Amino acid sequence: MRKFWEQYDPTPKSMMLCSAANDVLEVEDRVQVLKTCPPLNGKSVLELGAGIGRFTTELAKVSRNVTAVDFIPAYVEQNKKTNGHFGNVKFLAADVTELELPRKSFDVIFSNWLLMYLDDVEVNNLIIKLLSWVKDGGYLFVRESCYRPSGDVKRDTNPTYYRSSDEYFRCLRGSTYSDHLGQDYVFTCQRAISMEAYIRHYGNPFQLGFVLQKMSHAADSYDSFQAFLDGSQYTEEGIRRYEFIFGKTYVSTGGQTTTQQFVKKLNLKPTDAVLDVGCGIGGSAFHMAREFGVKVHGVDLSTNMINMAIKYQGDMEEAVRKNVSFEMRDITKADFEENSFDVIYSRDTILHIGDKEALFSQFFKWLKPGGKLMISDYCHGDKEEYSTEYTNYVHQRGYHMLKVVDYGHLLETVGFKNVDAQDLTSTFIDILNTEAKRFVSQKEEFLTRFSLQDFEYILEGWNAKVRRCSAGDQAWGLFIAEKPL
Repeated sequence: MRKFWEQYDPTPKSMMLCSAANDVLEVEDRVQVLKTCPPLNGKSVLELGAGIGRFTTELAKVSRNVTAVDFIPAYVEQNKKTNGHFGNVKFLAADVTELELPRKSFDVIFSNWLLMYLDDVEVNNLIIKLLSWVKDGGYLFVRESCYRPSGDVKRDTNPTYYRSSDEYFRCLRGSTYSDHLGQDYVFTCQRAISMEAYIRHYGNPFQLGFVLQKMSHAADSYDSFQAFLDGSQYTEEGIRRYEFIFGKTYVSTGGQTTTQQFVKKLNLKPTDAVLDVGCGIGGSAFHMAREFGVKVHGVDLSTNMINMAIKYQGDMEEAVRKNVSFEMRDITKADFEENSFDVIYSRDTILHIGDKEALFSQFFKWLKPGGKLMISDYCHGDKEEYSTEYTNYVHQRGYHMLKVVDYGHLLETVGFKNVDAQDLTSTFIDILNTEAKRFVSQKEEFLTRFSLQDFEYILEGWNAKVRRCSAGDQAWGLFIAEKPL
């Protein structure tokens, strides 16, 4: 590895292995990486794989102190020349796999293109060290190239491990550190996002940044909602089963058909920016980008959903690849800039969220004046007393649902105007019956991929939805609203 890096001059082009690195790409990439990082102001930062200091300069400007580490002495010297005037930077020439530092010394650990040059054993061992070096509640930022090379600089050899996004989720969250008191700690993933600069310039969604937080094992996310999604309702196998019914890239009612019908109502323009909340595996985002030329940013809490969405994006035509981006994030903890989007769109997702008023207030803030909101969602039926089957179903799933009319009133309460709250339950029943009929006709094909138990589980789920809706317990609503000019 040392021989590999010693052949390159200490320049941005060499650090990025990209001929365009001295141009717009380098600046745009650096800006987004720093924007994705956890809070740095006044923090103690450990920068691993610092190279010639592309990021050291910016880290030093805002952090209390920075320890910049790289294992190529020439790069460390160049970093010193560039950033030695900062009084809060310490420079170390060291191999991170052999580095030893005091426990709980740093608020944030930052690395850009480091783990891809370590094998699996080295990565796992390093993660345990990082857990010991960062303070309790502190953060780790990791940016890596996934799946394939992203640069165009010719290389005679390439000692890089191009892991999948799923492999990074597993290895970053899969190690446990036990301190001297016997307390176990893990990293939990707060955010993962494709770097916009590489999408915009190359249509490459495989440059990913991960934000993780150190938490005690007892307080981590194993019993969280995200764990429920990834480990129960939306395992990769479970998503594939839904795709069989709804169509490739879709996991919501009606698949491509309802997406076309609903999106048509938005009158999208090529200049529009869309936020897709609960984007799943990307079906609606790809449709909007392809048919209307809009830019779509999809957010979902499920790592399995985002992994699959990003892989699908990599297979799309260039125009779609360059107009779509995906992010793993809890939308209730997101904070986009005010007036960022022309449209916010969500399909059958917000039933998972308890404090809808707070979320809708954020939607209102993020939309531009005159912007549109479109949501489809599961709702309570318009009756006073519900069946035991239905109440058990809602409780078991942990859903937070409203009646259609109350949903509409809540949107008005936070400031939306021209709210159109439509009860589409009869349409929902028709779609469910059509999907179930088609599913039964495809039983033999389904059983070549999945089990009989899977078939029976899905069919009963569809039949149960029809029963609940027909009895007036469950409803399906479509909500369209506008932010006033």
